[in-house]
Amino acid sequence: MPLNLASVYPAEDPEFQSFPSRRSVVHSTEGMIACTQPLAARCGLKILDAGGNAADAAVAVAAGLNLTEPTSTGIGGDMFCLYYNAKTKKIDAMNGSGRAGMKCNLEHIRKDLGLKDGEKGELPLRSVHAVTIPGAAAGWVDTVERFGSGKVSMEQILAPAIELAERGFPLSELSSTMWRNGEKDLKEASPNFSELLKEDPNAPEGYRGPRPGELFKNPGLAATFRALAKDGKKGFYTGRIAEAIIKVTKDRGGFLELDDLTKHMEAGSEPVEPISYKFKGQGYTETKVKYVDGISGQGSNEDNHGVEIWEHPPNGQGIVALMALGILEALEEQGKIPKFQQEEHNSTAYLHAIIESLRIAFADASWWVADPNLSKVPTAELISKKYLAERAQLFDATKASDKIYDYGSPAHNHSDTVYFAVSDKHGNAISFINSNFHGFGSAIVPKGCGFVLQNRGGNFRLDPGHANAIAPGKRPYHTIIPAMITNVHDGSLHSVYGVMGGFMQPQGHVQVLLNMIAFKYNPQAALDAPRFCIGAEEMPGDGNGRKVFLEEGISEDVVAELKAMGHETELVTGYARGLFGRGQLIRSHVEDGVHVYSAGSDPRGDGAAYPG
Repeated sequence: MPLNLASVYPAEDPEFQSFPSRRSVVHSTEGMIACTQPLAARCGLKILDAGGNAADAAVAVAAGLNLTEPTSTGIGGDMFCLYYNAKTKKIDAMNGSGRAGMKCNLEHIRKDLGLKDGEKGELPLRSVHAVTIPGAAAGWVDTVERFGSGKVSMEQILAPAIELAERGFPLSELSSTMWRNGEKDLKEASPNFSELLKEDPNAPEGYRGPRPGELFKNPGLAATFRALAKDGKKGFYTGRIAEAIIKVTKDRGGFLELDDLTKHMEAGSEPVEPISYKFKGQGYTETKVKYVDGISGQGSNEDNHGVEIWEHPPNGQGIVALMALGILEALEEQGKIPKFQQEEHNSTAYLHAIIESLRIAFADASWWVADPNLSKVPTAELISKKYLAERAQLFDATKASDKIYDYGSPAHNHSDTVYFAVSDKHGNAISFINSNFHGFGSAIVPKGCGFVLQNRGGNFRLDPGHANAIAPGKRPYHTIIPAMITNVHDGSLHSVYGVMGGFMQPQGHVQVLLNMIAFKYNPQAALDAPRFCIGAEEMPGDGNGRKVFLEEGISEDVVAELKAMGHETELVTGYARGLFGRGQLIRSHVEDGVHVYSAGSDPRGDGAAYPG
């Protein structure tokens, strides 16, 4: 009997044929992991199989990613997460980011960099002054203690990554490419570079980045993980590892002290209230029909409750995505943009509206996203409908903005972060992001530890009057932002998702969400679809991010029309498409009392979605 395609795909043809990845959505009722590295996902799956929940598995994945993709992430960096509790339908957020040292001195740094009075300047990304306290180690422990199942220990959770580190693991293709691209930085920044390179007598200085499929061992990182597993935060922020961190930074003129690490250990990761926006734009009505692959034209909820998008609050930049969505909603209400039809996806008018909305949102974020414990951040006002309706008045449907919005727009779009999503069979889910910031972070390796220190402090400003000016004990503007979506009418989980990639992240959140909500794309197609990115040359606030980078797959006519409207455009192809980030997405619904997950993984990365 011939296959009836209509019974499998609501659309006439399988939707994935429209996009180059040709990946199908992955479905499961036993939990799901979507991440950039298959071996890291395997670490997490082992924990789910052992009875751990989504939070337990997430830490196992984070450790596996530190090992397999150290260019992007690691225990020497920071983390943020959102955790969805299926029983309470509550979302909790946790800020696992580190601060500048208490002896940090702006005047000394400016003098060290040769800046004159009145000259703003910026902090070099490889400067030791860009190194902030690593927050990830405490974040991993706190994730397990606050959200974990209590059924698996930290020793069990880190065991899969420790085994891979000691036994050796084969490199994936993109990870190998990024590793080799960072080889020079490691050699220039740290005397301990050999810990993260492959010995080769024919390579410069006798070491090189590992090649695809080649085994790599990291005994130093295994020892670091063992210390964290055995002694918790104390194993990282005191003793041998802490002393190695302080020595390697002080040798380069840094300000960090052992007391800074001890204070971070004692304070732990900060529980924070997530921020959210209820989105009803683009004629969205919450579907009554349970989720199926592809474009569904079946029924809708007349109450039009919409969806609620959840982001991590400042010092994270998730507020940019919420503001942009609110501005888009206001533009529709004001009659400045239409409800875009299916065929208008990535059309000139559609892209123009999102680009300009993001420009406006970034203009505010470049000033207001700072450490809320040290700077007043008017979060509620920034995402209020009244304020966003006022900001929407800046939009011109006929042309690109010809001036710099107040405070500027985004930049430094380095795709050197990892985002992953995990769910379990009980309906719990976690949106988790861990980052070094720039590739290999500062590239400084504490001796015998097997990881690099982040350079997140590169986002600090050197202007004393700026809300994000570097100061003792302060957290910098953070690009890493996990996200979730819930259904407004009952608080049930809709999706867990994120797109890593520096200042691309909120742009990716907006585009992927609209792909799902406005255009009804399935999780894989929502990630496959070509994206755009604004900015990439300067730090937020230093310019307007005039250039719009457009990914191959967007119509050449659209590129030309955007240019005619005043946008400075550039088409991006091949490996350079990493600029657009790498996303992961797990969509959820309940059927017959069973949690069903449908997931996709970005084709711009090495990973995939893996059923529990």
